[in-house]
Amino acid sequence: MDIHFHEGDLPSGLTFPDGAAVDTESMGLAAARDRLCLAQVSAGDRTVHLVRFRRGAYEAPRLKALLEDRDTLKLYHFARADMTTLQHHLGVRSYPNYCTKIASRFARTYTDRHGLKDLCKELLGVDISKQQQQTDWGAETLTPQQQRYAATDVLHLHRLRSILDDMLAREGRQDLALQCFEFLPARVTLDLMGWADADPFSHDMYPNRP
Repeated sequence: MDIHFHEGDLPSGLTFPDGAAVDTESMGLAAARDRLCLAQVSAGDRTVHLVRFRRGAYEAPRLKALLEDRDTLKLYHFARADMTTLQHHLGVRSYPNYCTKIASRFARTYTDRHGLKDLCKELLGVDISKQQQQTDWGAETLTPQQQRYAATDVLHLHRLRSILDDMLAREGRQDLALQCFEFLPARVTLDLMGWADADPFSHDMYPNRP
């Protein structure tokens, strides 16, 4: 794995012919509260670009252009979370998108284990470490361990997508997954507008109200 560290934006000249694997690291899980610290991007060629953001410095024109490029598929694991924080901080809507967690839920109905670590272990025979998952991503200097952890989160997404696509096709659920991927930008907007926990499709949006 080849890791390249950048301040504030991707370098010019990068291409993503088979899609761009994308992940983020923030100070916490609440997009409106916790600042975005890092974005990871890979073309699936075992090279990973880490973009570190200083507080409030979210110009990143090349990263924004990539996220909005309709000719480049963006690959995520749990896209809803990463897309929400990217939209909140960078002000852009990622499209088109693919989520390996959603694909796994439709393809691997024989298990309730759909985390990235579980997918890599079963489908790729790769054991990835999650030791740096809860760490200070806002630190002035990111350790080699932090950088490697962040890079690993996008390293395998292209291969996972290929395997999951085969499984989805085998089970006849590829179209359903694609429709869910199409809905992701709307789901992110609902989250940002305050409908993260209320299901607008349910008969009663607030089933636990007194």
